[in-house]
Amino acid sequence: MENKKTILALLPIGVKYTNGLSRRRPGNRRWQWLAGEKFGRKKCWLFTICLALLFIFSLSWHLFIDSEWHPRAMFPCKAVGHALINSEWHPRAMFPHAVGHSTNITEYLDQFKEVKLQGHSTNITEYLDQFKEVKLQRKLYNKPETLKPPRTDVLMMTPWLAPIVWDNTYNIDILNDQFHQRGVRIGLTMFAIKKYTVFVKTFLETAEKFFMVGHKVNYYVFTDRAKEIPNITLSEGRRLVVLDVPSYKRWQDVTMRRMEMIHNYSRELFINEVDYLVCVDVDMRFNDHVGVEILSNVFGALHPGFFGASRPEFTYERRSQSQACIPTDEGDFYYAGGYFGGIVEEVYKLTNHCHQAMMTDKENNIEAVWHDESHLNKYFLYHKPTKILSPEYIWNDYYGSPAAVKRKRFIGVPKDYAQIRFK
Repeated sequence: MENKKTILALLPIGVKYTNGLSRRRPGNRRWQWLAGEKFGRKKCWLFTICLALLFIFSLSWHLFIDSEWHPRAMFPCKAVGHALINSEWHPRAMFPHAVGHSTNITEYLDQFKEVKLQGHSTNITEYLDQFKEVKLQRKLYNKPETLKPPRTDVLMMTPWLAPIVWDNTYNIDILNDQFHQRGVRIGLTMFAIKKYTVFVKTFLETAEKFFMVGHKVNYYVFTDRAKEIPNITLSEGRRLVVLDVPSYKRWQDVTMRRMEMIHNYSRELFINEVDYLVCVDVDMRFNDHVGVEILSNVFGALHPGFFGASRPEFTYERRSQSQACIPTDEGDFYYAGGYFGGIVEEVYKLTNHCHQAMMTDKENNIEAVWHDESHLNKYFLYHKPTKILSPEYIWNDYYGSPAAVKRKRFIGVPKDYAQIRFK
């Protein structure tokens, strides 16, 4: 800054000085060399140009060194909470994270990009040195066969190279080793509003048997009846968090407001406590293994009723007045509204987008045909998930037992909707 002030002060003096040089008479030998034919009056402006270049260089250097500069994207970048120096290491995004700087959490989440480098360029070595090595121990397993894929009866990869998780397409022992070394904590959210509290006990008991066994888990129960939530004995490293939230008259409003509540708590709570969020319906039970194979930046699940259907059969919102509208010539898959997740930052973006779209629809007096599920499908059409779960992960016995679904991991609990839902 001092250099910049000095150059600014010298610039007008330099102009005056060079103008004076050009007015010196040739008879004065002291200035004759400047006023001669080889260095005429016009060329005296060379001094002014040099000073101007010096000023520009000084200013540029000041911006590069003294500002928060992004060395890869080559533009000034706001560092949240000076993450490299003042924050703890956060394994989910593989870069220093502003956890603990609560006043900056909203700014951090709103500015989140999939690839984001925090801090000053002078600390790049410190940044790189903090990457945690994830090294597998010696392990014996069958060699992957390049010419013999584990499944040929189902699609295992999307056109944008996101894996579709089916039984017998992954090695859970390798995945567990990797995630254990990273020390991740998973948050599982569910909404138990009004009569839906009756499902919590079965949900939690079966989750303790099958969901992320051996990993750290936070169960987040959103409810308007906290006293009705049962006290379940949990395994070590797992905890139950009851979140008191308002109810709504219509069940449709409850299901749509889930996006808003998850969005708000991502900023206020989840960002400081967990690495991944898994957002599911509470009127379900775990029936088989559900582990870290589901985790990715942002993931959704194929709806069990449409995983073999064509585009025209998908029950997308088709009315152009709705923010959830998807034309008949678009669409990849039909995703279930009761199962999505990812790293907290991505879930924050997803839920914010869907909530804002639903609020726009409300202002226009229109409601998407399948509420939040319609908006989730629209979001995944233009924000491709990085992993997709097969219908094994959200099944309903109503659909029978197709050959492709070899394991039913998460199943809907039979219920009388007329009794359990409220008007």
